[in-house]
Amino acid sequence: MSAQDDRRAAGGVPAAPGRGAAGSDASAKTASAIGTHSAASLTLAERKVVLVTRRTRLQDLLVRHHTLAQARFYLEHLGADLDDYIREDAAYARSLVTATAVLRIWGRHQIVDRAFLPNFVFAPDDIVVALGQDGLVANTLKYLRGQPLVGVNPDPERWDGALLPFVPEELEDTLSRVASSRSPTRSVTLARARLSDGQELLAANDLFIGPKSHTSALYEIEIDGRRELQSSSGLIVSTGLGSTAWLRSVVTGSVAIAAATGHAAPDDAWHPMAWDAPALTFAVREPFPSKTTGTAISYGRIEPHSALHIRSRMPEHGVIFSDGIESDFLRFVSGLEATIETAEVKGCLVTRA
Repeated sequence: MSAQDDRRAAGGVPAAPGRGAAGSDASAKTASAIGTHSAASLTLAERKVVLVTRRTRLQDLLVRHHTLAQARFYLEHLGADLDDYIREDAAYARSLVTATAVLRIWGRHQIVDRAFLPNFVFAPDDIVVALGQDGLVANTLKYLRGQPLVGVNPDPERWDGALLPFVPEELEDTLSRVASSRSPTRSVTLARARLSDGQELLAANDLFIGPKSHTSALYEIEIDGRRELQSSSGLIVSTGLGSTAWLRSVVTGSVAIAAATGHAAPDDAWHPMAWDAPALTFAVREPFPSKTTGTAISYGRIEPHSALHIRSRMPEHGVIFSDGIESDFLRFVSGLEATIETAEVKGCLVTRA
């Protein structure tokens, strides 16, 4: 668990802000439209459903600029289209109405904004639903301990949704299948960073180890008996799920630079791993060679029953965060050692087949 996990307390938030009475009326109409068939198939369930939501871009703008007029002025000044933000928000609102209508019929449920995940306690038998983009699924997965996670795409015309196989209209049947153990699932390997002071942090996609600001990271790295002092822009450690995300960008850029400067790049420089692959891949970003720092350990695999050891030499600003969420981090400063390995707990994603 992360440092924040140690301070978790049960809690949550009501339905996404900004929906108002119109959202409630629409939800009631949707629930009525579901009909008696739904009421029969979705009787009050013993297992609670936790719906994880996220703020839309429009809601984030309104938090910062307070009014729609000020938000429009800000975006138009940048040459952006506020109407696209409005369309995205409306689509998410409609999907949220559909999902909450199903949950009211289901019975026990709770709605939690993604911002509260670091302090939220999931029960062992919860069924979790993430309504958002792929990033919300990955961000939710690292806070679970084997509970099934259903990814729901709120706007299929906008988002491809590799981790979002379902749409809101399918939620009713999907929950019934999950509750009766009739729905297929895929196991997902998670990464774990464990500090020498006992703190831990899990990742579904990737871990970043490096400086909090745009400065160089100084550390000692060790794997499989090899050790060296390095200075770089930090390290990325990727799971199989994340091997097509940040890691792919790092490797793609490195290969392009190598080709442009006349250096041959190996044909097998990068291959995505399976989601359940029992290994991790690490890459050092922009390693700098000097009289005291090396670049020999710049890329590799962390195989089962092995680990990557990193000893911080950063007096301040050193951090470890996961899945791109910089606000949920571990301080990684001089005197601390991080052990990076696969986590014992596995993620459980509900799939179609």
